[in-house]
Amino acid sequence: MTPDLYGLPVTTDNEATLQGINDFIHGFIAYQPKATGIMAAADADPDCALANAYAAMLWMFLEAPVAPQKAAPYLARAKAAASDASPREQLSIQAVEAWIGEDIPALLQLSETAARDHPRDMVMLKLGQYHSFNIGDAPTMLRLALTTLPQAGDIAYTHSMVAFGYEQCHLLDRAETAARQAMALQHDDAWAHHALAHVMLTQGRVDEGAEFLESVADTWAGLNSFMRSHNWWHLALFYLSQGRHDDVRAAYDAHVWGLAKDYSQDQVGAVSLLARMEFAGVDVGDRWGDVADHVAARGVDMVNPFLTLQYLYALGRTGRLEADALIDAVRARAEDTSRHDHSIWCDVALPAAIGVLAHTRGDWDTAITQLSRALPRMSECGGSHAQRDLFEQIHLDALVRAGRASAAQQVLEMRRTYDPDGVPLNLLLSDIYTRTGLPVLASEARARAEMTRSAHSI
Repeated sequence: MTPDLYGLPVTTDNEATLQGINDFIHGFIAYQPKATGIMAAADADPDCALANAYAAMLWMFLEAPVAPQKAAPYLARAKAAASDASPREQLSIQAVEAWIGEDIPALLQLSETAARDHPRDMVMLKLGQYHSFNIGDAPTMLRLALTTLPQAGDIAYTHSMVAFGYEQCHLLDRAETAARQAMALQHDDAWAHHALAHVMLTQGRVDEGAEFLESVADTWAGLNSFMRSHNWWHLALFYLSQGRHDDVRAAYDAHVWGLAKDYSQDQVGAVSLLARMEFAGVDVGDRWGDVADHVAARGVDMVNPFLTLQYLYALGRTGRLEADALIDAVRARAEDTSRHDHSIWCDVALPAAIGVLAHTRGDWDTAITQLSRALPRMSECGGSHAQRDLFEQIHLDALVRAGRASAAQQVLEMRRTYDPDGVPLNLLLSDIYTRTGLPVLASEARARAEMTRSAHSI
């Protein structure tokens, strides 16, 4: 056995295999493209259980219906070599097998074991956080990361994972402390930047958030498409609040869409940002067409409800016939009681899907009714607070378009608690106060918007 980059023993004497494993570990947690080298390492060393388990894992992160099929040969090789693997390595094999078999509860239990018994195993920690995030289990995200301390306290990425766990649990001060600890150890830790972006967005620190992300954006250039596009997506949200339409479009065109058009996360990032841009009054031109074309090429993709809902919005927004096939698949999945996530698809994803599609077709009442059912439990579909806000905005837009000004006013003033001077929010609020016969409040809201626009020379 030889140690990996964090001192954990690996069952291999092959230097090239060990390098591939180390590149995967660091590339995975730091969002660097070198992680993909594990494929070649596994192919060159079919008897290394861990390398092949990691290759299977990488395929599963494709987040596409074909992923289990692609991962299966690597899992088979990992299992064939498992008798020579260490107990820690066997946990990784069992975890990816559970993932391929859609047994997420078992996978999360394996992640708990790894965090307790092998706290420097950053892959298992990241894997556990990814899956607990996808079911809206923020306390598990946090518990997994905290369990690895202090043994992994010298690793920057531990602290950034702690930070995101805290943020998703609404413990924002602790999240910021942990993120800054990560940056003290590794200034270019993009996941720490990401956690801070969440904190600043939630606390309404819009100008500070934009300036911070701009100051570190150069460090994202060499990252994989998800991390680069996603952190730019966060920066674009600050630009939207500031009313910087040209900067939002530039960020979308250069950094959010176009890096990896076939990848799930890049697609939903583009869908989400385009929708928000339109709600904020930004002219998006013909940008929807290219995104919808790539989404349509996925076929009926039901890998994750959070992703599926955004695919559906893109297809509905562009009038694609594929939207009907996808909503039918959601209905069928909601009726399948054999799966562990049945209640999520039945009680949350289905009404959300009906509401999202209704919005794209101008059926405001259905959109309002169905999204109102789903919104209290949307976290169970996955996604972060910031990402799930898309569905809140779709619901709000339906309220406004349906003429429900009183309900819209309530939503907007609640939103102003974390975006007090945002341009699109206050312009919409001004319109709502005008409709409800409150001209002084309408004037105040418009003045806030104009002040913010003036501050950014819009």
